[in-house]
Amino acid sequence: MKRLVVSLIAAAAAFTLAGCVTTAKPNGPTYEEAASHPFLQANRDAVGKLLAGLPPGMVSPLLVATIVDVNDLRVSSPLGRTLSEQYSSAAAAAGIDVREMKLRGDVFVREQTGELLLSREIKDIARVHQATAVLVGTYSVAGQYVYVNIKLVRSETGQILRGYDYALPMDRDVQRLVRKSAEAL
Repeated sequence: MKRLVVSLIAAAAAFTLAGCVTTAKPNGPTYEEAASHPFLQANRDAVGKLLAGLPPGMVSPLLVATIVDVNDLRVSSPLGRTLSEQYSSAAAAAGIDVREMKLRGDVFVREQTGELLLSREIKDIARVHQATAVLVGTYSVAGQYVYVNIKLVRSETGQILRGYDYALPMDRDVQRLVRKSAEAL
């Protein structure tokens, strides 16, 4: 009987310790996990939905402005600049002629801000880049989510061709991208 009790205690201890084994990967995420990260996919999907059904000539050539904080349209962040870069890539992958503004010296660029496309500048910058449309947007930080609004705007008239709203969960990566924005202020 004593041997049975000792065996049961040993089995229970082994079972308990097995539950404490960490499943974290010592080397971090894999390249495959990084490539299919939901943050990337959410941003690609947003551009896909924004462009869905539009003839490419209607928005091509396209400029992509830096996505800015809705509470201060003069301020961007690592989050806003990252979103803009991903939108540019997704639009180009969809066959849209996307013009890179950073290659020219005549675009308003501020340190810590990126390219800001203010409404009074849209026509001039679009004309220089021969852009038909501009992708603009804002983000708003809330408790558990960051709400993102993107729009395609006709460069000559300012007419909104289409808009799309979506939310990003305030996970650790998004928190860091937003926090760096707050630290820069």
